[in-house]
Amino acid sequence: MSPRAADRATYLVALLIAALFLVPLSWLLSLSVRTPQEVYLGAARYLPEDPTLENFRLVLTDRSFGLHLWNSLKICALGGAGAVAAAIPAAYAFSRFSFRGRTGLMVAVLLVQMVSPLVVLIPLYRYMDALGMLDTHLGVIGVYVALGVPLSVWVLKSSFDRVPRSLEEAAEIDGCGRAETLVRITLPLAGPGVAAAFILNTMMGWSQFLVPFILLTDTGKVPISVAIFNFAGSTSASTTQLLAAACLVAILPALALFVAVQRLIVRAVSGGAVRG
Repeated sequence: MSPRAADRATYLVALLIAALFLVPLSWLLSLSVRTPQEVYLGAARYLPEDPTLENFRLVLTDRSFGLHLWNSLKICALGGAGAVAAAIPAAYAFSRFSFRGRTGLMVAVLLVQMVSPLVVLIPLYRYMDALGMLDTHLGVIGVYVALGVPLSVWVLKSSFDRVPRSLEEAAEIDGCGRAETLVRITLPLAGPGVAAAFILNTMMGWSQFLVPFILLTDTGKVPISVAIFNFAGSTSASTTQLLAAACLVAILPALALFVAVQRLIVRAVSGGAVRG
């Protein structure tokens, strides 16, 4: 196969993958701008004849929706930040220290990441009940931190590996201790990796459903994913357009956060390169 044909095949596969994700989103957008009457048409009409933004107005002016959105932002951001903070010492140790069984421990950390929360859901519920942390945001954040640490360790370890050890050695000669060197030298240079770990953990928490669904029972404390599920369970065809609008609005904060931090990563990589 010629290079040009290979490029065309690659673009074709990329377009097919993009269509796999964009077609459902476009259909959701179509439902979100319909009137209640046009919802009953279903798949018979893809483009509504009389599109309206009234559904988005109703969703955005609903005080309970804003509360659930804030719950998601708080839980996911704190969970992501906690996972990164907890993973930094372990990732730094894996990157800078040589000890017996280091490779095996790294593999073990990765294997923990592969364990689904569904497997430990019952003991997790009983554990949180014993600690008195059921129906609290702190309990959910703690679980998000535990779920995000393995991935964060791998991402941060790779970032620390790219920081030259000579800079840390120079800082130690100037009198900096190990912890001060980590905070003042290594972490700033590994900023893109720290940001990437935070993004991944926040996105993982944003898409999490089982943990908050099981641990939170107060409707005023649940995140947007659980709130939309509860609304979907009680909805009818006349409110499908509201559900579609709510789903789209719920996606926007995650996309905005990803785009904002992605720009930070690009600036850090291009402007913070280490020059020999």
